[in-house]
Amino acid sequence: MALPKHRQSRSRTRKRRSHDALTAPNVTNCPECGEPKLPHRLCPGCGSYKGRAFFDLGDEAE
Repeated sequence: MALPKHRQSRSRTRKRRSHDALTAPNVTNCPECGEPKLPHRLCPGCGSYKGRAFFDLGDEAE
């Protein structure tokens, strides 16, 4: 197994880690009910996607 011969400098380590930052999820509002949802997924509030209702969650939510 290969082992490093020299210690990496702080700047080299930080350059490598510059791409490791986390980004917040891109949350949008549902055009039907206005509840926040992730893009390209069903709305957890009304069960619709792209203007179509796939699930009727009215009875189950109450």
